[in-house]
Amino acid sequence: MKKFIILINLIFFASLSAQSIDYKTYIEYVKEKNLSYAAERLNVGIAEAELQAAKVFNDPQLSLEYADNDDRRMLMGRSVSVELSKTFSVGKRGANIDLARSEKELNEALLEDYFRNLRADATLAYIEALKRAELYRIKEKSAQNIRALAASDSIRFALGEINEADALQSAIEAESTENELIQARSELLNACAALAVFTGSFSAGTPQEPTGKLAAAVRDFDAATLLQTALDNRADLAAALKNTEVAERQLKVARRERNTDFDLALGYNYNTEVRNEIAPAPKFNGVTVGVSIPLKLSNFNRGTVSAAKLRQQQAETTYRQAEVEVQTEVMNSLRQYRASVEQVKTYQNGLHRKAENVLNARIYSYRRGETSRSEVYIAQQTFDNLQAAYIETIANNLSSLVELDRSVGIWEFRLDNE
Repeated sequence: MKKFIILINLIFFASLSAQSIDYKTYIEYVKEKNLSYAAERLNVGIAEAELQAAKVFNDPQLSLEYADNDDRRMLMGRSVSVELSKTFSVGKRGANIDLARSEKELNEALLEDYFRNLRADATLAYIEALKRAELYRIKEKSAQNIRALAASDSIRFALGEINEADALQSAIEAESTENELIQARSELLNACAALAVFTGSFSAGTPQEPTGKLAAAVRDFDAATLLQTALDNRADLAAALKNTEVAERQLKVARRERNTDFDLALGYNYNTEVRNEIAPAPKFNGVTVGVSIPLKLSNFNRGTVSAAKLRQQQAETTYRQAEVEVQTEVMNSLRQYRASVEQVKTYQNGLHRKAENVLNARIYSYRRGETSRSEVYIAQQTFDNLQAAYIETIANNLSSLVELDRSVGIWEFRLDNE
């Protein structure tokens, strides 16, 4: 049974190794294949189409008219009229074009901000998968040690060196460790499967495993520089600023909509001869030119303009609030990153190496009968916990660096294996 479990683990790792993906390739897949990002890109295409639609001119109108003045009975003649007219809207087309252009630029800024968050979230998922892979390896190594001890205790029991209860206890602890290994494997597979969500794919088989190992990133940052960079680079802040421009364009459109439209018309009519004896008339041609101007009594209602002014004020206020939130987010991310660096340093004194030396010494002494089995398991547990805590600390360090890059609006994150 134990050989079967070991074989399953070997097959599991071999299958993962055959389906690995490095970080650079993964991020490229995220950009190219993420379905949500592809849907967001369509918003830019829609805005471009709406910009083209805003450039259209008012269509001219052509009207034809035929009149029969009871010509058959009273001989009053017939007439044919043709008229070409067009509505002119002063200033409206240009205002709508400017609004559509600003909305297109707003959608571009929103798309950039969407990818900023998507890239950060995808990177966090990649770090999580790397962490789960490292934790699995720790658990696998621990399981190997416990299995070896259980096998050794089985032999020692057969030789009469230990009692049956101690041998049975070793076997139970080995089985318990195998269960923990199975759980760690499940968590690793789930973390790897989460990567496929970001690349817009699904596979019912073994998911791809990230390559490389976690390594702490210790860097120094200047707070003032980060704050200014965030104000200059954050795409969501640029979108908020562009939104104020959109609100200003909407106010302009609302004002231009109050301009009076007028129609110009040019007509031609042909009248046949009137042969009525009482009022005869020769055939003749006529030309008409006209202008139609509506009486804009509706302009006394300024509700639309007032609402547009309030939306502009709202957008400006929202932008100022966004600046405060961005600066606060940067400082929070910087403090969290600096704290993670300090946590990493606590492990740089070789504490986990010392714990490993203690474990090896306990195992050696146990095999010589110089120490108890419980001391070995305590040393193994201490070593495993220290290793797991170290991996968690490094993962938190990298995650906090991702969050710092996200908050500043830059992307300088790299993994050591790139």
